[in-house]
Amino acid sequence: MNNYVKQKKDIKVLIIDDEIGFTDILAKRLSKRGIIATIANNGVQAIQALRKSDFHCAVLDLKMEDMNGIEVLKIFKKMDPELPVIMLTGHGSQTAAKEGMSQGAFDYLTKPCELAELIDKIKQAYRRI
Repeated sequence: MNNYVKQKKDIKVLIIDDEIGFTDILAKRLSKRGIIATIANNGVQAIQALRKSDFHCAVLDLKMEDMNGIEVLKIFKKMDPELPVIMLTGHGSQTAAKEGMSQGAFDYLTKPCELAELIDKIKQAYRRI
């Protein structure tokens, strides 16, 4: 009989949003569910984080101060074309979210979204890779 231990691989997610309180709370809530979250509070930090580490998924806000989410998404797709990116959109901007999908985003959710719904999307993205 072969005995082996199946390695559980943690899901590593990059969260990009300029609302610091939101990212801190989200990262803590994800970590309690076994998802390792790295936070970037602007587009430049996000690009630097992606250069330094590999992620299974990114959760990217569309509206940020320094760069909008579409700009960040385009750069991410050049850096790592296989990285699934979940866009977060508020303010009823479904048009921008659909533009993100046309630029290669994996999916999008409207803010505020339920944590269970976001985790489900993250797991879907993880299973895709």
